[in-house]
Amino acid sequence: MFEIGLACAVFGVRHSNLHDPWYDLRLCGVAPNTAAGTPGFVLNAPYGLDELARADTVIVPAVPEECMDGTREIPTVLTAALRRAADAGARIVSLCNGAFALAAAGLLDGRRATAHWEHTATLARRYPRIDVDDQVLYIDEGDVLTSAGMSGGLDLCLHLVRRDLGAKVANQLARVLVVPAHRPGGQAQFIERAVPETDDDSLTPVLAWATENLHEPLAVDELAARAGMSPRSFHRRMRAAVGTTPLQWLLGQRLARAQELLESTDLPIDHVGERSGLGTANNLRRQFALHLGVSPTEYRRGFPSTHPARDLRTAGSAVG
Repeated sequence: MFEIGLACAVFGVRHSNLHDPWYDLRLCGVAPNTAAGTPGFVLNAPYGLDELARADTVIVPAVPEECMDGTREIPTVLTAALRRAADAGARIVSLCNGAFALAAAGLLDGRRATAHWEHTATLARRYPRIDVDDQVLYIDEGDVLTSAGMSGGLDLCLHLVRRDLGAKVANQLARVLVVPAHRPGGQAQFIERAVPETDDDSLTPVLAWATENLHEPLAVDELAARAGMSPRSFHRRMRAAVGTTPLQWLLGQRLARAQELLESTDLPIDHVGERSGLGTANNLRRQFALHLGVSPTEYRRGFPSTHPARDLRTAGSAVG
């Protein structure tokens, strides 16, 4: 139910003040109006699985525990519907252990994929043709995307909005949802602590300062000094608090800033590189090719300055 709630919060609520049109979310089940849920919750899906073939995006939330351990088979009508949707060109997405449904449909064979870290060993054992990665928050394979559990599913949903509507809209939506604007998919799925080790949250001021000064040549030693720590302690605290290194965190913030500048301004590419802290135009191009798979110019073409309405059609959600 949590994963379904995530999809509804991101795609089902019409955030037309952020972008118009918004997504059209339809909840689909193995049979229309058949109740399915967990103790204390009941969900009636108003649409059947035929709707999946008409969707641009199909989101599969978690599957029951017995479907993961093999004591209950994932319904063949669901796996067949997922394959038909994929053949029709839909983007197929799993949240948490919905990856088991994608695996049963054969959609993850030969691909990298992830799920909740407690169940990735089972996923790898049952489906040896999948390259299972238990360390990351989510994996984007283009037409097939998978995520870790719980908050990792929200990170993937925001990543989809970022892909479709741009960094600015995704950042605004994250603010509405009161969650971090951007956590890279490669960030650690399981970290030692969700918050820094001390109660004073001494990382918050320095990270806020860094995001306001990304255009400067920031060094880890400088950030550590501002936080009143040694570089070694700062590195350890960053790892414990946000699951990545200071340099990786900086790179993620700079890429996000460059994306927003490309979407919302007509600045030359070299100026975008300077303002985001990525330096020269050549380095900006290299980082975009490495992490986003496109050039800055190609990325900008997807977000013309006039921002015309874009046809998002249907985002479908299959529930088992």
